[in-house]
Amino acid sequence: MFSLQTIFGKGDKFYGLLEASAESACSSAKALIELLSPAATQQSLEKFKQARRREKDLFAQISEELVNTFVTVLDREDIEALNGALYKIPKVVEKFAERYTLASGRIGDVDFSSRAAMLEQACQVLAQMVGQLRKGMDLDEVKRLNDQLQTIEAQADDQILELYRDVYANESDPIRYLVKTNLFEILEKAIDRCRDAGNVVYHIVLKNS
Repeated sequence: MFSLQTIFGKGDKFYGLLEASAESACSSAKALIELLSPAATQQSLEKFKQARRREKDLFAQISEELVNTFVTVLDREDIEALNGALYKIPKVVEKFAERYTLASGRIGDVDFSSRAAMLEQACQVLAQMVGQLRKGMDLDEVKRLNDQLQTIEAQADDQILELYRDVYANESDPIRYLVKTNLFEILEKAIDRCRDAGNVVYHIVLKNS
């Protein structure tokens, strides 16, 4: 006798796909740290493109599986929301990397590495949160991780504000001013995207607790 999952499709495959999507976000953040490292010998965008392609493929696969699977372990709208939130992270990180490599000769000695480290930390916490969906949705643990993610985002906002303050006070070149502020905003958005995805996970766990 076949189980419902055998008849309608194994819904738990979405756990693995969403986890892989979160790992792609981590890969893009790691690539950014390597790009910004003083020891970097070249500015290649290949790792960002790989992470972005991987995320794109996963986004399409999850969307296709939602069409073809009758039984899902999570509500369809929740899978779609988390899929969309995770998809945006490598996209924004790649955008920063592209702008940075184009403008690195104009921005001087601005240090983005500490913000990149915060982004990587946020992605790692987010990956843990996504992993909790498979492990039984422990609300207390997910809330702890989400609070940690919110703290990282708040700290990153404070640091970005300091960068803005420095640019406003000391930058006299209008082109360099525009380039720096644009890069600040993109990096801030990448961390915000992690926060947004974490909020989706928290909402899912809260709803299913």
